[in-house]
Amino acid sequence: MRAALWLMALFAVAVALALFAGNDHGTVTVFWAPYRVDLSLNLVLLTLAGCFVTLHYALRALTALLRIPEQARNWRRLHKERAIHSALLDALSHLAAGRFVRARKAAELVVSLEESVEQSGEHLAYRGRLATTAHLLAAESAHALQDRSVRDAHFQKALEHAAARDAQDAREGVQLRGARWALDDRDAAAALQWMEQLPQGAARRTLALRLRFKAARLAGRSRMALETVRLLTKHRAFSEMAGASIACGLALELIRAAHDPVQIAQAWGALDSAEQNMPAVALEAAQRLLDHGGDVALSRQWLLAPWEAMVRRADALSAAERVRLVRVLERGFAVPDSQHDSAWLGRIESAQMAQPRDPVLQYLAGIACMHLQLWGKAQQMLKQSLSLLQDADLRRDAWRALAQLAEQRQDTQAASAAYREAAKR
Repeated sequence: MRAALWLMALFAVAVALALFAGNDHGTVTVFWAPYRVDLSLNLVLLTLAGCFVTLHYALRALTALLRIPEQARNWRRLHKERAIHSALLDALSHLAAGRFVRARKAAELVVSLEESVEQSGEHLAYRGRLATTAHLLAAESAHALQDRSVRDAHFQKALEHAAARDAQDAREGVQLRGARWALDDRDAAAALQWMEQLPQGAARRTLALRLRFKAARLAGRSRMALETVRLLTKHRAFSEMAGASIACGLALELIRAAHDPVQIAQAWGALDSAEQNMPAVALEAAQRLLDHGGDVALSRQWLLAPWEAMVRRADALSAAERVRLVRVLERGFAVPDSQHDSAWLGRIESAQMAQPRDPVLQYLAGIACMHLQLWGKAQQMLKQSLSLLQDADLRRDAWRALAQLAEQRQDTQAASAAYREAAKR
């Protein structure tokens, strides 16, 4: 069907041309003295069309002839670019496969090919990024081979090429690699120095924060590490549970690094509310504050959060944390401070009444009453706690407290019996 249509169209064109040519009465006369030439209009038109087509193709042929050198240059450049891309892919694949010597050679081939292109007078639009990437791959391969001299040489060249306008993004990657290599060399100061050179936006990326965290841990800078963990947890690089666990450990390190009440208070102030409410952190801070002769009222204020958590839920604190909380509060009661002792005695009595079978609270209430010179009530609480206390040290101290109360009553026989029980523990 299609062939029939084309045949019909061909016949139509032939008929139109025949009618046009057969009915042409136009004449073009050319006077060239002493001659006169009469030409048909159709012939003139066909001649002009033929001349135009001939001239057009002649000009195209001349243009193609003149562009032969340029096309040869383009072909050579395209051939080199293909060789560069092939070598770059080889370097990446060898590096991923662990063939570090081959990866370094392929990356160095990329560098040499790129330099040959530049020496030939041509210019690659992406020269800065290409050279930076090639040197970075060579440096990464040399680092894997523990060849630090070659690594540092390629690294410096990568930094130089990364200064180009088209390689600003690659410069951040070079700096991050420098920080990671410094960490591998156990040079925390150099790693932190590279991190400080990053732009503000790049420094808050997850990869940069991970490197900053490792560098801070290696340098022993707990406060910086703690701030970095907060950001990593916020960016969901760590789960909430893992972030809280790491933050707790760093907060404990920060508090243990303080060696006087002022430093301990500063370390406590550097923590956020979630970290201050962690029982282990609050107990450590309060205990160290008392160890260094700090303010008892301040230590009790820090203990208020874990205390309220324990009162609300019995399983909020572990058994060891409950005992430690009692021990820290007991140390505070040994310091004369009747006003605050009375306030805390009310809290302790309320908690003990809410949980009357809790031996730890009974022991703490007995100790508080004893320091407030409420001898009868102290003796009652301590005796009730003895049958249920599981901690051996608390049982021993409970017997000692009963012995002291007996001495207050001048009951030497009861005091001796209580001391003998304490000695057995």
